[in-house]
Amino acid sequence: MLLTVLSSGSKGNASLLRIGEGGVLVDAGLGPQVMRDRWAHLNLGHRALEHVLVTHGHLDHSRSAGALARRQDATVHCAPAMITHRALARAPRYSELRAGKEQELKCREGVVHVRSALLPHDCDPTLGFRLEHEGRRVVILTDLGKPDAAVAQHLSDPHVLLLEFNYDEEMLHAGPYPDALKQRVSGDRGHLSNHQAQKQLALMVGPSLHTLVLGHLSLKNNTPELAVAAATEELERLGREDVRVIVAQQDRALDGIEV
Repeated sequence: MLLTVLSSGSKGNASLLRIGEGGVLVDAGLGPQVMRDRWAHLNLGHRALEHVLVTHGHLDHSRSAGALARRQDATVHCAPAMITHRALARAPRYSELRAGKEQELKCREGVVHVRSALLPHDCDPTLGFRLEHEGRRVVILTDLGKPDAAVAQHLSDPHVLLLEFNYDEEMLHAGPYPDALKQRVSGDRGHLSNHQAQKQLALMVGPSLHTLVLGHLSLKNNTPELAVAAATEELERLGREDVRVIVAQQDRALDGIEV
């Protein structure tokens, strides 16, 4: 099982979990042309994508979900309230994801077990996911307004964790955003600061974790260096210097991560 983060940030989010020759995509927030360009580099066959999971309705997560699902003949999975979202309108099939439950996605090369957790974010509903295949687990957790122990417990013990490190508090305070946007980003239904991400990381580090991907970094209110420093500091405090830390990119896909 291989995780490829195609993009992560305010301009678009998409992460592909490859299972043999097939795949499960979490979010499709890139524009159609950019999505096609990133997809072309994966060397996947036509209709290799089997499922598209959408965390929430903000366009940086949902923009191409319906069109891509139609092109790939894939099923879109989302919270019931999202099925009528305009970004999903072209999907050939839909399936509901229920927060707090574990559900099965049938793929050509096995079954993926999905756990969904409801997240505090200003686009209701927003979900975080844990995807498991043959005992290997990936957690995708962004757009989380504040650290949440219940979310961590439900999406527990990943081997690979993609966790939001959105902003540095000092940079946001001194930055160019208007006050209303600063309050939205830093509010309990906004995004995680580096410091808050440290707290969520502490709740989620389990014995299986080997790779931490820092996601959804703000281009104006954070830097990779600050995010990595915060993550490394927390992992050292937890005695987990063995965990590899990678920064997800906005303008290019990461190399695949073996789960």
